Amino acid sequence: MSTNVLVLSAGTRNKIIQYFKMALTDKSGKRIGNVIATDMSELAPSVYEADKFYKVPRMTADGYIDVILDICKKEKVTGVCSLIDPELSLLAEHNREFKDIGVTVIGSAYEICESCLDKWKMFCWLEEHHYNCAKTYIDKELFYKDLNEGKIQFPVFVKPVKGSASIAISKVHSREMLDALFSNTDSQLMIQEYLSGQEIGVDCYIDMLSKEVVSIFCKNKIVMRAGETDKAVSFKDDRLFQLVTQFVREFGFCGQIDIDIFEVDGKYYISEVNPRFGGGYPHAYECGVNHMELIVNNLNGIVNKPNIGRYAEGIYMMKYNEVMIKNGEQI
Repeated sequence: MSTNVLVLSAGTRNKIIQYFKMALTDKSGKRIGNVIATDMSELAPSVYEADKFYKVPRMTADGYIDVILDICKKEKVTGVCSLIDPELSLLAEHNREFKDIGVTVIGSAYEICESCLDKWKMFCWLEEHHYNCAKTYIDKELFYKDLNEGKIQFPVFVKPVKGSASIAISKVHSREMLDALFSNTDSQLMIQEYLSGQEIGVDCYIDMLSKEVVSIFCKNKIVMRAGETDKAVSFKDDRLFQLVTQFVREFGFCGQIDIDIFEVDGKYYISEVNPRFGGGYPHAYECGVNHMELIVNNLNGIVNKPNIGRYAEGIYMMKYNEVMIKNGEQI
C-alpha cells in the first residue's frame, strides 16, 4: 500500500516537496507513494514539483477544511502537513476528522500550535517553567516603569502578539517611536528585550509514535532575509541538545518543529517555536538529517530510534534565487 503525503500551502518551498518525493522512492528507484501539494495560487512554484497539485481556496474561506478532506479521500492520503503557521492550528483542530478517514496530521496538538502562534503565551510558559527568555511586555506602562528603574533598556523589538515570517517587527530605539507604533495599529503588540548575541536555528523531530526526541540539528545563523535563514553554519553542542530535549518533552511537541534560540554570554535563551518545517530546514537535510524519512517511517507504523547530533560541523548553507518558467498551457 502506498504512502501519500499532502503538503498544504506549499508556496515557494520546492525543496520540501523534492525531499518528500525522495523519501517516497525506494533504493531501486521505484516510487512507493506520491506527494500532493496545494496552494491558493497556481503560480506557487513548488506545486509543479509535486506529483499532483490542487488549487484551493484561502484557508479562512468557508468550507476550506472540507476541500482538504475531499482531497485526502480522493488521493488516498496517509499524512498531511502545512508549511504556514495559522494552518497548523486548523489541522490540529480537525485532527479527529482526518483520523476518521485514516489520515495522520503531521504536527502538534491544537493547544500547542496556538501557544506557539501566540508569542505572549509562549513567553509566559517559558518564564513559568524557568527557561531563559527575553523579557516581554504587553503592558506599555509596565515596560516604561521597568525602563525608568533600569531593568530594561532601548533598543527593544516591537512585534504583533500573533504573527509569523517576521512581518511587522520593528527595532525600536526611543519612546517616541514606541508610542507611535502602539497608536497606529489595531493589532495587539508586545515589547521584547533585544538580545545581543548569536541567533541559532534548531530543526527537531519528535517521533509521532514514541513521542521521543529522535533528531536535533543546530545552526548558527549568519544572515536572515524575510524572517528566514539565508546563510548559516552547522554546529554541535551537547548542552544545547540536552536543553532542547528537555524543553520539547516538557512542552509536549510532536513531529517536526523549528526553534529559534539566542546564545548570550554563554547562556541559551529560547525565543520562538514554529511547529513545522522552518525555512532553513534544507541545511539540515543536506547535512544528512532526513526528517522526511522519519515522517514516512512513522506513517508506516515504524518507530524511529534517537539519532541526535549525527552530522558534520562547519557546513555552510547559502540560499540563492532560482526561477521556474511555464507557458500558459502548463498552468
